[in-house]
Amino acid sequence: MKHLILATAGHVDHGKTALVKALTGVDTDRLPEEKARGITIDLGFAHLGLPGISIGMIDVPGHEDFIRNMIAGLGAIDLALLVVAANDGWMPQTEEHWQILNYLGVRRVVVALTKCDLADPALVEAAVREKLGAHSLGEIPIVHTSVRTGAGLAELKRTLAEVCDILPAAPDLGKPRLFVDRVFTVRGTGTIVTGTLTGGELKQGDQVSLQPQNLRARVRALQSHNQPLEVALPGTRTAVNLPDLKLEDIPRGTVLSTVENEEASRTIDALLERAASDSRPLKNASVIQMHYGSARFTARITLLDRRELLPGEKAIARLRCTKPAFVFLGDRFILRDFSGRSTIAGGVVLNPDAAGTKFRSATERNFLQARAVAPDDLPTLLRTQLQRDKVSRRESLLSKSHFSADEIRAALTETKEVVLRGEIAADETWWESVCRRAEKVIEDGHKAHPERRGVDLSEVRTALALPDPVLSEMIIAELKGRGFVLEKGEIRRSDHRPSLPALLAPAGTQLRAALAVRPFDPPSAKELAPSAPAQQALRFLCETGEVTQLSGDLFLATDAFTKMKQSVAQTLRTCGPATSSELRQVLGTSRRVLIPFLERCDREGLTIREGDRRRLR
Repeated sequence: MKHLILATAGHVDHGKTALVKALTGVDTDRLPEEKARGITIDLGFAHLGLPGISIGMIDVPGHEDFIRNMIAGLGAIDLALLVVAANDGWMPQTEEHWQILNYLGVRRVVVALTKCDLADPALVEAAVREKLGAHSLGEIPIVHTSVRTGAGLAELKRTLAEVCDILPAAPDLGKPRLFVDRVFTVRGTGTIVTGTLTGGELKQGDQVSLQPQNLRARVRALQSHNQPLEVALPGTRTAVNLPDLKLEDIPRGTVLSTVENEEASRTIDALLERAASDSRPLKNASVIQMHYGSARFTARITLLDRRELLPGEKAIARLRCTKPAFVFLGDRFILRDFSGRSTIAGGVVLNPDAAGTKFRSATERNFLQARAVAPDDLPTLLRTQLQRDKVSRRESLLSKSHFSADEIRAALTETKEVVLRGEIAADETWWESVCRRAEKVIEDGHKAHPERRGVDLSEVRTALALPDPVLSEMIIAELKGRGFVLEKGEIRRSDHRPSLPALLAPAGTQLRAALAVRPFDPPSAKELAPSAPAQQALRFLCETGEVTQLSGDLFLATDAFTKMKQSVAQTLRTCGPATSSELRQVLGTSRRVLIPFLERCDREGLTIREGDRRRLR
């Protein structure tokens, strides 16, 4: 079963409500005032079942005084039924409703000419086709109907079925949102909200957030068209039982969602569009009424690069709202003048969380202008986000958008100029610049301290000053594949070999010479390194392994230490256990050196002491 949402549109008293009743059997005028006045004031709801298709119908008011209610019903529809009376023709509210449908990017439209028993519909159809003009969706079907005689109703159902068959089913993005348009209580059940569900499934027991109030609640029960459900599907009219909340907590315009770690924003950047038929300009800093989903609030407009937006033009603008709005990237909305008397523009969201960004900076300008060219192109949206933000965790990238996590993951692997490492996505240019910075930190460390084996990792992290510790670790891991070696908390270029600084080189030469004169019986530490430079050089030679420290006062050249061990091993292997005195004679050294040396051999596992003799282990 394909689930879709249809909304009516058209001038007051052109027969929208009567047509819905003729199609569904439901009178959508439920308010006493509507019955008394004979006009629709608020949204009405019905269900039309067609073969393989379930259509939730939203009947909207046509009177200009209730246009805000009309727009509240169009927040997430798949197609529109534009109603024009044959005895009236195209009227002012027909024009405004048609503008609104275009601004909201409604995918498909069917025109129903009503009251065809009262006038010749042929003339009206010609006038309507002229008004519709060249439409991006191709030729829009027009059906002649009469509720009084029943003429055309069957054809209208067939036409709706054909159009619905072309439309894709409402997608499941894993990001359900329900735009609340009714709130009421039922005795023994509690608070009920209704709205159009889009973007994903809603299940019994789900924990949901309500924005912009930032409230949390649990879904106790679900219904669609008076039928209880365990799972509500996207593209359905859905009633949700929220017993944890009070009626006054949830005004019309609330967005119910399961999207986590995201909240509403008061500052939104968008691409605005004005119809060529509107003769009035829209000036910079204008205060307007913004209609989004089922919500309405006041906002002030700041245009990016001009003082006014003329009819037929598009422009990037920042909207500073008096109330937070839970909008997604790519969402469409309507702007009406401050008095709420006329529709003046439509828009599409380019940045749903613009607070804290510098609107007219070069970075933000490039970001918004690139998105304005292709506001629905996923690779463009990903690339612009990373070009501006440099890096992001994959799970949060475009979380407030019309794309699923799977779509975003797939697009990331195919998008050029993007680097993926673990759960991190980064702009390629930025990533390379950070890697070069890290390499320079290490190179500078080698130059400043050539005597060190490497640069301490904490120095690299501090120099990079990245906002997320995970990034630092990923950059360091990246360097391991670029000719750098990570060892014992330090990182070095793979071909780096510690060497004495120029100032200590003479002292190092003297140390090597002194140790070479009597390799098995070297001078004491005080004689070997009497000065501070000599002591520094000696520490370096020990750190690099060129010199071995036997005790606090005794140092041997490592080559000499190795030869002494080889000589002792050969003697014990040939002659068997030997005393310290015998080994001292073999080595030609002093007792001052021999005893620390033999103890070191014991510790290293070369020899074992048994009484006054030593044997090979």
